[in-house]
Amino acid sequence: MEGAYNGTDYNCRQTRKPLKTPLAVTPLPTESPTRPDARFAELSHWVGAELGLESTRIVPASADASFRRYFRVERPAGSLIVMDAPPERENIEPYVRASAMLADIGVHVPRVLEQDRARGFLLLTDLGTRQYLPELKAGLNVDALYADALGALLRIQALGGEHARELPPYDRARLEQEMLLLPDWFIARHLGITIDAGLRSLLRAAFDFLLEEVLAQPRVFVHRDYHSRNLMICAGANPGILDFQDAVCGAVAYDLVSLLRDLYIVWPSGRVRDWLIGYRRRALAAGVAAGTSDAEFLRWFDLAGVQRHLKVLGIFARLWHRDGKPVYLDDLPATLDYVLAASAQYPQLAALREFLERHAEPLLAAANARARAGQRVMSPP
Repeated sequence: MEGAYNGTDYNCRQTRKPLKTPLAVTPLPTESPTRPDARFAELSHWVGAELGLESTRIVPASADASFRRYFRVERPAGSLIVMDAPPERENIEPYVRASAMLADIGVHVPRVLEQDRARGFLLLTDLGTRQYLPELKAGLNVDALYADALGALLRIQALGGEHARELPPYDRARLEQEMLLLPDWFIARHLGITIDAGLRSLLRAAFDFLLEEVLAQPRVFVHRDYHSRNLMICAGANPGILDFQDAVCGAVAYDLVSLLRDLYIVWPSGRVRDWLIGYRRRALAAGVAAGTSDAEFLRWFDLAGVQRHLKVLGIFARLWHRDGKPVYLDDLPATLDYVLAASAQYPQLAALREFLERHAEPLLAAANARARAGQRVMSPP
């Protein structure tokens, strides 16, 4: 929950009182007497000695696919969250900026209470521990949860135009760079397939088609990872929205793909279509450009989805082979299934689909098995 905060926000500091009792911290799972976590110790000192927050303990809250970590400051006055973003690897400025934008739009995001940009620390309000994903998997209040998530997304798209113009553009260079992760990390490194001239030409044709289609869509404020692991169930202000630091100005269908073609939970196509068509009706009423027909809107959704999921195949493979994070490997089969299903409807993607179906899909299970055995490929085979 969002606990009361006895200080002021980060741009209006006050003198801090010293702690009455020592700040207790819970060691990280990776800590050991021979390899202490220096950043965790520095973060704990910042929270306790510098900010003067009384606390019972600081415990790990979550981590994500980047180098950021999150800790929960447990205290009688209400818990808070601390973000640890090593400045040599992460820039906290986009998070601070996007947080302010989304709060101004009127959706529920963590508020930035304190910040130390030089060291990469943020003190945030706590949106709790009830993530969307477990309740959706349990079949609890599915339609109500999606209604809230779609309602918040519509508010972002309908009211976020001015802020969207201040965000980085989701342009051709960025979209293409994302898709190039597919041959580099998924096809070559993870599956061990050599990228020859024929395959490179095939991919180039598919990428060019997707770029043309996605760039033709109306531009809106794009969260970029608007899915069930980044949405929190918050009574009275649902959903709480996390992980928005990569926001861009991009295609209107992109965040709908993130939410409704979620990589972590799969819904029947008919149900997804119903959610999409219902959203389009409300979007049009709110003044959001949502296509001239349901068919056009569904096409936008499909092709933005293929672009996103090609990128994700590369990212999830890279997270293992470069960063040593195997947790996302289990999501590769569902991601590939999305690409195969969507590309089957478009002749321009037939060659890509045939390659993935005949050459990539049969190798995926063995590649994941090698990964689980700890075998990483750091350079192309």
